Amino acid sequence: MDCDGSFDPADLPRVADPVLAGEADLMLGSRRAEPGAWPLHARLANKALTLELRRRSGIRLSDIGPMRCARRADLLALGLRDRRFGWPLEMVLRAAAEGWRVREVPVDYSTRGGGRSKVTGTVRGTARTVRDMAAALR
Repeated sequence: MDCDGSFDPADLPRVADPVLAGEADLMLGSRRAEPGAWPLHARLANKALTLELRRRSGIRLSDIGPMRCARRADLLALGLRDRRFGWPLEMVLRAAAEGWRVREVPVDYSTRGGGRSKVTGTVRGTARTVRDMAAALR
């Protein structure tokens, strides 16, 4: 999960338990955002990505958020290549291609504890994210 204070670590068991119980291969925390915690442009981009993900893979998610759980060996076997901003999408696409059981549960999402997001907090970060996500879709 992101370590900027926007997620509550108390939600980690809700994300991890289905993987530990063998009920899912990849769990994602779907953000329930408090007002002002998630910029409009990021929410819209996320919605577009989840729709494209559904079209390509059949996986129905409401968020490709950063609170996740998967078994380490399985995750490494996916062979993720992106080391920048496209990895969240690449992970779900590769997991879907491998037939993983991908699920999500709602998690709380609050205003950042401090600082500014390198992804959605600047025009440059947003542009980099769009470029990296587009590469993951290719």
